[in-house]
Amino acid sequence: MKIAALEGLLFIVGEDGIDVKQIQDILEVSYEEVKEMITELCSIYSSPKRGLQLYVLGNRLKLTTKKEHSLFYKKLVMEEESVLSQAALETLAIVAYNQPITRVKIDEIRGISSGHMIRKLISKNLIREVGKSEEAGRPSLYGVTNDFLDYFGLSSIGDLPEIKIESKGKSESDLYHIRYDEK
Repeated sequence: MKIAALEGLLFIVGEDGIDVKQIQDILEVSYEEVKEMITELCSIYSSPKRGLQLYVLGNRLKLTTKKEHSLFYKKLVMEEESVLSQAALETLAIVAYNQPITRVKIDEIRGISSGHMIRKLISKNLIREVGKSEEAGRPSLYGVTNDFLDYFGLSSIGDLPEIKIESKGKSESDLYHIRYDEK
């Protein structure tokens, strides 16, 4: 069961990976148990029937795709280049309305890791690194590019539509009941 939880953790952390100490703390297991789970996952992913592999660099682990399938991944990326997904549009909106913004803040707003999406949007030249934050670790700050403005037919960031959030004095609980009790 814990190996399945470890696999889930690896999926959630994405490209950032996770270190052995974090795994120990989260799963409440010993270092030896983590080593056993890593060995078992490596064995599982070594099968030619699997498209993922466990990448271990020092004490950090992450799931990656296998290089022998890269031709298929490139086809997917080329296919996706012309259309922006819902996740891409969501990430773009967060960056546009909150720039400059760090990846961690984007993740907090979206509720999911955005590293892959940020790389994708950078490769399409819709967002770019605009500086470094003063926060611990000096994470990168992101903002939209002129290509973003062109893509959406805007002359400046000020042309973005205003977002209005109305609560009408209702609590989140009230909103839940209104939404689902009326059906």
